Formats: sequence, structure tokens, C-alpha cells
Amino acid sequence: MATRLSLREREQIGLGRAAGESIRQIARALGRAPSTISREVARYEKYGVQYLPSRADYAAWQRHRRAKRPARLAVDPILREVVLEGLRRRWSPQQIAARLRLDYADRPEMRVSHETIYQAIYLQTRGNLRAELSRQVALRSGRARRRPKPQPAGPVRSSRPWLGMNISKRPAEATDRAVPGHWEGDLLEGTRKGGGSSAIATLVERSTRFVILVGLPEGKLSDHVAAQLAAAMAWLPQRLRASLTWDQGTEMAAHRRFTLASGCPVYFCDPHHPWQRGTNENTNGLLRQYFPKGHFDFTTIGQTHLDHVADELNGRPRQTLNWLKPAEKMAELLGVATRS
Repeated sequence: MATRLSLREREQIGLGRAAGESIRQIARALGRAPSTISREVARYEKYGVQYLPSRADYAAWQRHRRAKRPARLAVDPILREVVLEGLRRRWSPQQIAARLRLDYADRPEMRVSHETIYQAIYLQTRGNLRAELSRQVALRSGRARRRPKPQPAGPVRSSRPWLGMNISKRPAEATDRAVPGHWEGDLLEGTRKGGGSSAIATLVERSTRFVILVGLPEGKLSDHVAAQLAAAMAWLPQRLRASLTWDQGTEMAAHRRFTLASGCPVYFCDPHHPWQRGTNENTNGLLRQYFPKGHFDFTTIGQTHLDHVADELNGRPRQTLNWLKPAEKMAELLGVATRS
């Protein structure tokens, strides 16, 4: 039985009192303790006022209403600005909350849960962050409410086999991500003014999640793709060019030319198996935040802008890296210092 009296029970109390029933008769009919009914009625009848169920129910609601504390992000301007800065950098609330624990380890007042950040974005009265950031910037999904939506896998462009270079031949060390230097790649396609399509190449290192974006100003011809990819990876030491996994798209028909120029062998996924490049698929999903599908002509995007987007992705803390950033993990491998 519920602890508190319901409106229906109060209506029965009112009818019983109007009919002249005693407290014990009403309590027996409701299956309640006589003391419960006595206290309920005494609040009104001791002042000579008739017991009215609706008024009694409203008064009970007022008595038990919880006082709401002001939202954390509404009263702490310093913490609020740090959270807003993370949202401007397109970090998720979970990434922001995790990095606050790392960056302000000795300052408990600078910590906030990701749920609090979500509430401040979704509800105007709980922090009002959405009024300061457009929804598309504040949350990657752009939704006004939480709604799970699985992301469809990207299309596989070709089912033609590539002799001797199937993913099953890839070194076993690449599978568990323990050894760095194994990459996944794909094309991110866009529109082109006047018709047709444009594209950029996306590369992501499996162990660090470090991203490289490669412009393809001359299109998807395999010779051009091979040359651009080799040039983009040239700055990496040879130990960090252990392998590249791609789908069976025709843009990598010149993979042997790429391997000869870069020293990095290419392995190809099975047809219709995009999850064999799961890290790259996830990265391409993140990139759609910057380059919405069907709205970008990549021939108008310069390499400088692509490098800027890659820097933002590499500067996001990642849960799979214990909330370190891909740039920090890559810097460890290269033996150089980096600033957060």
C-alpha cells in the first residue's frame, strides 16, 4: 500500500465524514490505520473547517514538494565557461566530464557529471547552455531529445578480390591494437558543383585513434589517391607505417604503387564487411559533424582546413584511451611534448 493518501482515498474520507462515519469506520473501509485518518482530518476539523478532499490533496502536494536546487552550471560561471569551451570544440558531455577529472584532479569543485551537462543542454531551465550554443554545435546528433539511432555502415564500393592482400593476411599484431602503426582508411564522399562527386581520404591509427585527413583535389583516380596517401604518411617513422586496411574500392587499385612509395602494405576487407574497419567507420561518422552528407563539395576545401579539422579530432579526449587525446598518445610514440 502507498505510504501517502491518494486523492481517491481523500474523497472517501470526505464522503464518510459528510455521512457522519467515525474515524475508525473510515479507516477500516480504507484499510488504513485510524491514526492516519485522524491526523488527516484533524488538520482541518480542529479549526472548525469542513474537510474538502481536493483542498486537502493540494495542501499535501505543497507540503511534500521538493525544493529544487539551482542548476550547477547556472550558478558556477567558471565551471560553466569550461564546459562551454568543450562544447565549442565539439567534445561530447562525457568527454568533457572525464577531462575535468583529469585536468582538475586537485579541484573537486571543477567536476561535473556528463548527465548534468546533458540536462543543461536539453532543458532551458537547467543551465540554459542551449541558449548560448546552437544545437548543432552543442550536441553532435543535433537532437532535441535523447533517441537511440544506430548508424548504418558505409557502402562497400566493390566486391572484387585483391589477390594475396586479404585482411586475413594482415599481421596478427594489428588485431589487438597492442602494437601501434596499423592504420585504417576510406574515402569520405561529397558533392561537386555542376554534378558528380568529390572526396577526401581519411586515415586513422588503430591503437591511438590518431586521424589524418588527405585532400584529393584531382578526384578518386587510383594513381592520385596512392600518391596523396603516400605523401600524407611520409612524416611518420617506418615503424608507424606497419599496415593500412582499406575496403575493396577501385580508388585503391594502385595499392602496390602506394606500398612502394610509403613502405606500408595494404590489406583489403572482405566484401560487405565494413566492421573490419570499425575505427575508420566511427571516425567518418564524427567527420559528418563537420562535413554533413550531401552538403559539401570537397574540391572547395583546402588541406589547411582539413588539417584543422584533424587537429580538433585529435584533441578530443577518448574513453578508449582512458580519456587521453589521440594527439597525446601519438606524441608519446614520437617522443615529443604536446600541450593540451
